[in-house]
Amino acid sequence: MENYRKERTVEQPCPCPFANLPSDTSEVRVKDGSKIRNLMRFAFSRMEENKASAEKPGIQEGSQVTAGSTEKPCRQIVFTGTGPSVAKAITCVEILKRRVHGLHQNTTLVYRNVQEVWEPLVPDAGLDSLTVSRNVPCIWVLLSRDSLDSNQPGYQAPGSFDALWTQALKEEAAAQRHSQKKKRGGTGTGRGKGMRKHPRGPGETRKSVGHARGGHK
Repeated sequence: MENYRKERTVEQPCPCPFANLPSDTSEVRVKDGSKIRNLMRFAFSRMEENKASAEKPGIQEGSQVTAGSTEKPCRQIVFTGTGPSVAKAITCVEILKRRVHGLHQNTTLVYRNVQEVWEPLVPDAGLDSLTVSRNVPCIWVLLSRDSLDSNQPGYQAPGSFDALWTQALKEEAAAQRHSQKKKRGGTGTGRGKGMRKHPRGPGETRKSVGHARGGHK
């Protein structure tokens, strides 16, 4: 492919795997270049109860939101990410679950077809355009205030992540304690591990070699 350059990437449509969602369900499409703070600002505005005021920035003229009114939060929200953005989508989901408690989660993994169009570097070289099709992983995560079907393979109940995180911390702390005990109680024949020399007490002097020999006569 040294004679080609990538001209464009076309992602084939991937329908949402969650059926019968309410019409007000928001969908957050996480891209590789998306900033998490911008994604979470939108997610918080949809899932939290915000009281609008006339001085609040971002409300344009002619909006249906009036001063002093309360916008009703959504009951469900969907996050989706493809390829490199899968990890970023999971991060956004966990941040929202830490902020908004009691959310039920349903996760689905699928493959999405992506087509890459490659054009020759030299148009007059007689090379044809290439279209490469790849199947990349795609994640869909549904967060809901209402109960979901617990029989689904990707279902996760509220608070289960906290329990898993607590168990992981306990296992990590136990492994560290075991490693420290092993270091303190380790055996070996390294330098300085030989016989100990008992210190002489006060008044004790080392016998000379001649005196020691005279004792055998």
